[in-house]
Amino acid sequence: MVVQPPRLTTGSLMLCIASFGNLLALATTSFTLSWTHSVEHTEWRETWQVAGNQLQLTEARVEGPGAGIDVPGAARMTPTGWVYKPTLPPQFRLLLAASGMTPSGWTLCASGECRELGTRSGGPIEIWAAATCSSEAE
Repeated sequence: MVVQPPRLTTGSLMLCIASFGNLLALATTSFTLSWTHSVEHTEWRETWQVAGNQLQLTEARVEGPGAGIDVPGAARMTPTGWVYKPTLPPQFRLLLAASGMTPSGWTLCASGECRELGTRSGGPIEIWAAATCSSEAE
């Protein structure tokens, strides 16, 4: 099933999300991904920008260090946790695991709406930017 947003202006890209055989298209230029760390049970949140047909990680926040969580030296402490600017280059696609074995799935928020992804076991969730979302683009 493909769900498309209203027609966009020329040159606009959509955020495409493929999950469990469903394809969702969102008209947005930024989004956040958050999840609960499987061991520490703390929240991790990333802010992403749609930059052309790539996705750019612009900020990350983690509540605190712990098992498998290294807070970079340049991170700053805020009331909600450690915040830093990751050095990851732009990505063409994000693949999110969906094991069903963690305390939560992924939460993707864009344009004021949030969606739960990967709360049950299955194939990876794929996220990319494109002018048109279609199963051929996967």
